[in-house]
Amino acid sequence: MAKHKKDDEPQEPEETVVNDKRRIDPETGELRSPSPEGEPEPLGEEDLSILDEAERDLVSEYRERAARAEAELANFRSRVERDRQTNREAIIVEVIRSLLPALDDLDRAESHGDLAGTPLELVAQKVRQSFERYGMAPVGQVGEEFDPAIHEAMVHMPSDDVQVDTVADVIEVGYQLGEKLIRPAKVAVHSPKQADAE
Repeated sequence: MAKHKKDDEPQEPEETVVNDKRRIDPETGELRSPSPEGEPEPLGEEDLSILDEAERDLVSEYRERAARAEAELANFRSRVERDRQTNREAIIVEVIRSLLPALDDLDRAESHGDLAGTPLELVAQKVRQSFERYGMAPVGQVGEEFDPAIHEAMVHMPSDDVQVDTVADVIEVGYQLGEKLIRPAKVAVHSPKQADAE
């Protein structure tokens, strides 16, 4: 008896086909366009005329839900971006705060003339330029009006030469990053002399 030819030949396994019918792309999070295999298009206003009132109400409700979900997603994205920016600024502030003692030492050495003509003079310039790139600016200058929001008064000295509290000397420079105060300036203040009571 002859064997069938089919039994002698190895059978090829059938290829499995997977259709991904998810409406949201799992990699990008974007809404996919309808598939060409005949996935129904969203109903237009002219299509609603064939639906009864209950079905029209249901379609309207789903449209409202979709619009709300889209608005919530947009709000969520903007919140995430805002939080990311806030975290970035907080990290920059912490890094700068940790480096301020080194910058203070460089400033003191420079004020005593110890940096002039040395390699540390270039290092000090580069450190300051790096901080300035992030928007950091020094706070506290001799002669400016005392502002408790950015100055910390270490000593008050009466003076006939001023009408308002004025910075007489900067003991330690303060810094701010944009509008955010990183450290107040420690200052000596000239205060106007009070008239003697009669």
